[in-house]
Amino acid sequence: MNVGTAHSEVNPNTRVMNSRGMWLSYILGIGLLHVILLSIPFASVPVVWTLTNLIHNLCMYLLLHTVKGTPFETPDQGKARLLTHWEQMDYGVQFTASRKFLTITPIVLVHICSAITRPVLVFEEESSPKRRRRVDASMDAVRG
Repeated sequence: MNVGTAHSEVNPNTRVMNSRGMWLSYILGIGLLHVILLSIPFASVPVVWTLTNLIHNLCMYLLLHTVKGTPFETPDQGKARLLTHWEQMDYGVQFTASRKFLTITPIVLVHICSAITRPVLVFEEESSPKRRRRVDASMDAVRG
């Protein structure tokens, strides 16, 4: 008998991502993290997007894939104590809506981050006229 438990689930970790408003709270949490990082002086927007992506991915890795067990006592005879939250989610069923959401969100965040940062190609610098003149001059010096 479980005295003091108010939930009807054997393991509340299984249904937490399907609860009402959880997806919106998750997205708003990422937005709040980004706004907090934007308030850091001297941090450019590309750096802030990169930090948002890195902090989000690190936290989600730790919370979903490394921490095992449940934060509360469950009547499942300790079955969940060796499982990560990802393994407990949706009773272990694959390809559910919450698992797809948690898979797609980091992918979208990476695409936003890469679109904002706009990486510079190395070949642009090497093919610039100044670079070609320096390379030609150094090759002439080597040839003698």
